[in-house]
Formats: sequence, C-alpha cells, structure tokens
Amino acid sequence: MVRDFSEEDGFFRSDNFISNETSYLHIVDKLEQLGARGGAYIGVGPEQNFTYIAKVRPRIAFIVDIRRQAMIQHLMFKALFQLSDTRAQFLSRLFSKPLAGERAPGARSAIEEILDYFGETPATDEAYAGYLAAVRKAIEEDFQFPLDARDRAALDYVSTTFRDENLNIQYKTRGTNWRNVPWSSFPSLKNLILQPDLPGRLGNYLASESDYAFVRDLERRNRVIPVVGDFAGPKALVSIADYLKKNGYPVTAFYTSNVEQYLFASASFSAFVENVRKLPIGEKSLFIRAFPNMRDPHPAQIPPHRLTTLLQLMTVFLKDYDQGLYEDYLKLVTLHYIAPEQP
Repeated sequence: MVRDFSEEDGFFRSDNFISNETSYLHIVDKLEQLGARGGAYIGVGPEQNFTYIAKVRPRIAFIVDIRRQAMIQHLMFKALFQLSDTRAQFLSRLFSKPLAGERAPGARSAIEEILDYFGETPATDEAYAGYLAAVRKAIEEDFQFPLDARDRAALDYVSTTFRDENLNIQYKTRGTNWRNVPWSSFPSLKNLILQPDLPGRLGNYLASESDYAFVRDLERRNRVIPVVGDFAGPKALVSIADYLKKNGYPVTAFYTSNVEQYLFASASFSAFVENVRKLPIGEKSLFIRAFPNMRDPHPAQIPPHRLTTLLQLMTVFLKDYDQGLYEDYLKLVTLHYIAPEQP
C-alpha cells in the first residue's frame, strides 16, 4: 500500500523531523466530547500524529506527506515501535543512547524520569550502528520494503539527525514566512513531549505507557501506513478513500496542520476539496487544523502559543465550500470552527 498509494516525491521548505505545534493538545478534550473515536485517522507530518492516534484510537491510520523523506522517517518509526517494548527502549534506539545502569528507566517510569536519563546519557557510535542496522533490516526484510540508494541516504540523514540533536531536535525552516523567527524559538522535542493540555495535564503519546502501547500495537499490526502524496494530488487521497470505503472505515479525524494554507497559495485548494468528497465521512468526521498566528492572529489564539489548533466538522467544510464562502485561507479557518475550551 505504501508503494501503490504513493505519488511522486514533492518539496516542502522544512525537513519537518518534529512538529512545531505547542498547541497540539488543546483540542484533545473537545475530540472526546465530540465522540471522535475509532474509524480511520488521516494525518500529515511527523510525530504529533502518534498523539492524535493515541487519543482517537482508530482502527487504521494513514500519514500522507508530500516528501518521500517523511515516508522513510515513518518507516523508521515503525521499525522502532516493532523493536521497542517500552517508551525507554524506543527513545534509546531513536537517540542511539544505550539503556544501562541502575538509573535506566523501565516500562513504568514517569516520562520526566525517562527524559532526564536521556538528557544525561551520551549517544555512542556502537549503539548507532547497531540500531540503524536493525532498522534497515526491519524495513527491508520484515516490512518487505526495498530501500534504494536515495531511501538509504534519507534514512541515514534522519537517523543521524536524531542521534546528534536528540531531545533538543527542533523544527527548522528554509522558507520566508518565519524569516524573523530564530530557530531557537521553536520548541524542542523535549518541550513538545512535556507540553501540557489546557487543564495542565501531560498528553503526549510518550507520557503514557498505555498510549504508547496502543500506537505500538497499531504499528505492529501494519495499521499505520505512510504514503507520499499531495493533498490535492490525483492518487494518494483517492487511493485511501477507495480503500476505506471498500473496508468500511469511516474517517473519524483528518489532521491537516496548515497544509491548506499552501493549497490556497498554489491554487490547488479546489482539487483538495474534491479529494475530500471522495472520503467516507459522516456527521462526526472532523478536521484538525493548526493555524499559524503570523500576520492575522486567530480569534481563538491562546498566547503565547504561535499556532492555534482548531477543529471543524468535515460536512460543514463541504457545505461552506459549496456556498462559495472560502475566499482565502483566513476565511477557511475563521468560519464555523470549533475552538478548544479553556478551563
């Protein structure tokens, strides 16, 4: 399915190793209130999808990203989940930092304890070589996904970056929209993992052993499928829609981040809408969006978060579009949105 559903490699202005959305947990309670549970999950980007998957508990998930490197990164994550019974083992392999000694965290260790351990433990070349070989073997032999020279280079690049930057890894951009924002102001992976929801609770998938176990089980059962695709493209979302319809999986949540911003800019938003029409959606199907508060702050912005995370019913989205209400991206995200409720 990874091969058959994917489109050609595309371009994005960031490697996007991790998210930059500190507000990603703000809509978790609202998802529960609206009954977003089970069915199919569709998302884009890196690790924030695992938290949404853990909260929605879908039966199947697709991660669609325009960059082939993102697909390779998700196959790397899949291999790490397969190899790692616990959160500590997962991070040990991701950062090439061995678990050793009395302080090595176990399955029931608090996330703060786990992160402290990896913050103090150095990576080793031996661990890196061993973990990378195990990941390659899992992808090529267990998943039966041959890696060509380009894919191997991408896997090496992603793996080396996580080894070198570990918990300090950040989103970095080569674009102009964030030109006045230094990289140091983007959240680190540690910041994201320890980011609380609005009532002040931790909610990242690595903060809970049960959430980690759910995502790991879904990955091990081949129910998280990364696909190379443009949201407005002719193949990826169409193939996913056909598969979901044939197998009786309604879309529960579709996390688009701020991809629609780029679809408006490239004049391909209407093609995306037609792809959405093909998906099996119901009255409870939801978009999850992250709006960047740059030139026009969102009415629901919660300072000091740079992005505002919002929901919208997918049926409302199609109705509003058909009525010609989406003149631009700002209109899209400020019309008939569902905002998080602050305590």
